[in-house]
Amino acid sequence: MKDIKILYENADFAAVFKPAGISTHPDGKNEEYTMSDFAREKFKVGDDVGEPMELADGTQISRPGIVHRLDKPTSGVLLLAKTKEGYDALKKQFKSRSIKKTYFAFTNGVPKDERGSIDFPIARALGSVRKWTAGKDARGELREAHTRYKVLGSKDGVALLILWPLTGRTHQIRVHLKAIGHPIISDVLYAPVKKPVFGLKRLALHAGRLIFKDMKGKETVVLAPFPEDFKGAISKVGLKADDLLNS
Repeated sequence: MKDIKILYENADFAAVFKPAGISTHPDGKNEEYTMSDFAREKFKVGDDVGEPMELADGTQISRPGIVHRLDKPTSGVLLLAKTKEGYDALKKQFKSRSIKKTYFAFTNGVPKDERGSIDFPIARALGSVRKWTAGKDARGELREAHTRYKVLGSKDGVALLILWPLTGRTHQIRVHLKAIGHPIISDVLYAPVKKPVFGLKRLALHAGRLIFKDMKGKETVVLAPFPEDFKGAISKVGLKADDLLNS
């Protein structure tokens, strides 16, 4: 797809820009195009590169090239493995939490602390197959989760945050921001009663930067430019998008 852009590439893996609206991998429910399909088409990645996902009925779905995931409505940088060796190397880094991730989000309301750390454990939510929670409605095992943040700017009760998730739980940033009373703008899952602002009609979350090591151990920094909707919203709080990715 034309909106997917290669940000970095070597023989074993690639970092690409994932637009909002594209799923990372198939879910077994529909035939939509995914980033796994992109890896298969663009890099000729086979089913042996990566781990399959098992559905409740035991069906296994291949996910060639997928090492980690971004939620469908999230934009930003996504790492894809091109070889088994690349997959193993990246998987090891994610497991050891040595990969550094930076996100940007617009929130409903402004956190009272300009800087902070959210350390609530996360579990699946009661009565839902999609939602996760850091509250009393948890079911199953609570898993540790840590997110650091800083408020970059605000206007009219909306804040722009830069966030550093130290763990990689499903929906972690979305759940943590809801837990402190400031859900992400246009998050239909965790803030369904809130209206879009600043022209952000989709989840206002962008994966802006990843820092990882290549196969030779060299630290690599990949930046994902802000989409146009995010750029417009950033200008609304009096900041320049080009200045933020290296902040």
